[in-house]
Amino acid sequence: MLEALRIRDFRLLWAARLVSTFGTWLLVVAVPAHVYALTGSALATGSTLAAEYLPMLLAGPFAGVLADRWDRRRLMIVTDLIRAAVIALVLLARTPETLWIVYLALIGESLATVLFNPAAQAHTPSVVGRGPLLTGANALNALTGGVVGLVAAPLGGLLFATSGIGAVIAVDIASYLASAVAIAFTRPRPREQRAPGPERRVLRELHEGLDSVRRSPVLRGLIAAGGGYFFANAALTALLVPFGMARLGGSTQVGYLLSALGSGYLLGAPLSRWIVERVAPRTAIGAGQALVGVGFLVMFNAASLPVILAATALTGIPGVTVAVALQTWRQRATPEPFLGRVTAAFLAAEAAVTLAGSFAGPVLSETASLSVALNAACAAVVVAAAAAFWLMPGPSPVDDRRPG
Repeated sequence: MLEALRIRDFRLLWAARLVSTFGTWLLVVAVPAHVYALTGSALATGSTLAAEYLPMLLAGPFAGVLADRWDRRRLMIVTDLIRAAVIALVLLARTPETLWIVYLALIGESLATVLFNPAAQAHTPSVVGRGPLLTGANALNALTGGVVGLVAAPLGGLLFATSGIGAVIAVDIASYLASAVAIAFTRPRPREQRAPGPERRVLRELHEGLDSVRRSPVLRGLIAAGGGYFFANAALTALLVPFGMARLGGSTQVGYLLSALGSGYLLGAPLSRWIVERVAPRTAIGAGQALVGVGFLVMFNAASLPVILAATALTGIPGVTVAVALQTWRQRATPEPFLGRVTAAFLAAEAAVTLAGSFAGPVLSETASLSVALNAACAAVVVAAAAAFWLMPGPSPVDDRRPG
């Protein structure tokens, strides 16, 4: 897993992700807690998640076209600067009447992230190749997310509780600026050029990317296998802050939950590389999703905080394996010229089901109860796991490990 760090440009990309992810994880607790403190509404709180994913649903595929057409390195730098600017708008929302500013800021930040993510994921294979180093790079990025969540999640809750939303936003802004600087120090990389001509229009390029997904059994299976899982996971994520604040005592306890989940990612990331390289994708993804559903079921129904935190940590281990498996096999199955568009198509599909789940969970919570909504979402994860076993192709669908 650490072998990828021997490549200078990957070290810089990894460092950029490290600092920007740190700032983003601070907001995962602080912004929903800020909204919940202003409104006391689970629906308003869940809407923060919806605001983050709406731009991905609407603009994601077009972002993939830009990632394949423009210089991916420069695109990442510009979008980091945009994210630093728009997230500052959250500081203007201090009353329920100005809550719309929070949603506006989240939409703006998310729109910039929509442009950043396909470029970042498509750029990784060109830096490390498509062999075992790619799996190691993806596992290391997942490990980074786990470690950062372990530290940043409780820190975000603590900063919000002690210093307010302003301190959290300031750190997030600094993280985006540091990420832009790190990426600026990477070297430009030559890429395969597409034939020029006036017939090369955005919609045609978009169609080419979607058609490459349609024609690949592997990509079709991956996008279908992740659909139900991300829907249920979004419902659980939208309910996590209300669960922590209503059942466990406040934003600090929510930070503990995310920290425990991060510790599971920390434990699972090294294992995930071994699993993805040696276990059939269908088994790695389906079994991982089933274990995530069972772990959350225990977590939301346990009576004591230590048991809840232990179940949360154990859930992170299969969770990181699912994430690494989905991303690695998608990158291996996609030709380099289409990586941006295919990645964006996957992210847009994920955004669609995430947007639906982020509303479905809170709505069920307010119409039935928080407990009913949480258990229904856990059951949906298990159902998604069964669907993954059925939808994914055979045991070794693709093994394209040529350097990117």
